[in-house]
Amino acid sequence: MINFKIVIRIIGILLLLETVMLLLCSGISLYYQDKALVSFWISAGITAGVGLLLAIWGKGGDKQLTRRDGYVLVSFSWVAFSFFGMLPFYISGYIPDITNAFFETMSGFSSTGSSILDDIETLPYGLLFWRSMTQWIGGLGIIMFTIAILPIFGVNGTQVFAAEASGPTHDKVHPRIGITAKWIWSIYAGITLILVVLLMSGGMDWFDSVCHAFATTGTGGFSTKQASIAHYNSPYLEYIISAFMFISGINFTLLLFFVNRKFKKIIQDDELKWYFGSVVLFTAIIAAILYYSESIGIEDAFRKSLFQVISLHTSTGFATDDYMLWPAVVWGLLTIVMLIGACAGSTTGGLKCIRMVILGKVARNEFKRILHPSAVLPVRINKQVVSPTLQSTVLAFCFIYAVIIIISVLIMMGLGIGFLESVGCVVSSVGNMGPGLGETGPAFSWNALPDAAKWLLSFLMLLGRLELFTVLLLFTPEFWKKN
Repeated sequence: MINFKIVIRIIGILLLLETVMLLLCSGISLYYQDKALVSFWISAGITAGVGLLLAIWGKGGDKQLTRRDGYVLVSFSWVAFSFFGMLPFYISGYIPDITNAFFETMSGFSSTGSSILDDIETLPYGLLFWRSMTQWIGGLGIIMFTIAILPIFGVNGTQVFAAEASGPTHDKVHPRIGITAKWIWSIYAGITLILVVLLMSGGMDWFDSVCHAFATTGTGGFSTKQASIAHYNSPYLEYIISAFMFISGINFTLLLFFVNRKFKKIIQDDELKWYFGSVVLFTAIIAAILYYSESIGIEDAFRKSLFQVISLHTSTGFATDDYMLWPAVVWGLLTIVMLIGACAGSTTGGLKCIRMVILGKVARNEFKRILHPSAVLPVRINKQVVSPTLQSTVLAFCFIYAVIIIISVLIMMGLGIGFLESVGCVVSSVGNMGPGLGETGPAFSWNALPDAAKWLLSFLMLLGRLELFTVLLLFTPEFWKKN
């Protein structure tokens, strides 16, 4: 059975943490004397009250979490954070519709970056800061933060980590998951701080620098400007953000190895090689297309291509140009980039490069098996054999991913949305990308979509952020059986 008491207690504690974040944003509103101040106080009061009730209600439960408890906790935590996180938008009246407020907040906490706002710059500073913070907190994982503090309450966070961590493999760099989580959060915060300094040195003020650093390291893509990074018209900022988007797309375990000077493990990592190689390949192809078709300089074509490829590869979604104005073949290439995603164990979405590596090696072995039926052909990643069970899991994941996209596109089209826009929205949402295609591309908001489509896309954002199985398991009858 599910240990509901401990799940409820932890969600209550999480809501108390969210209260602290809301109060922090109220400090920004107080500093700038903007109109969102009272809405933050009211939101913090409601969130704190519910969180305290849940924390008290959940007292006395078994402190040992099972794997099933972990799946329930992770899924409901994201929904709870998004539900209470939408309150400042809704109460302030800047997003007076519940559907839009929830969509914007889920887009933030899932680090997707799709927006229903048509004029972002009219929002008060506090709401802009909250919008960016949701991506930073959600990027590496609300639960990754939680398991760093779970031991304080005598709770083992291993099952939570298994349910939340992205990708088919999880590397433990320390026997205690809580210690690993603290190390990763330290690196995450350190990268963010370095980026803030570099952005300020490029001409951004401190507020925009912090907000864009949150959105970059969280690979969310919410900007404080309607035109996104294109607003600044700065090659320096574009290159800096490109570099940090790329870094944020690397498995954080490898970043830990880098800090510990284990460079050999980084150099030999098959997923990182695939990630780097695909960025180089797609950047070169698109840059060449732009150079010969758009009559722009080599450096300009390279910079625009590099930025968009990394932005979509890492599911960040920042924009320096409207790629829907580029040749149609580029749309196809960028859609492939969106589907692939970056590395497992990072803040990014998509299928993840590690799955591409495994699928590629499985496919290669099938050709060899035809020629040599009796050959033993193991699939190796980083010189370690990938078990048949893991291979089956990867194949099942990719199949379900494709089926979800197909069904969702059909539903979107049934709601009266065009094919190009339906494909773009669905691929973007389930991959946590941000911009879509057609009239949902980087130059447009998603405000015109019907409410039913926004709820569907919000669900897809949650599915993509939690790697499908964590959420879909909750809809299977077997999951809720006693044994």
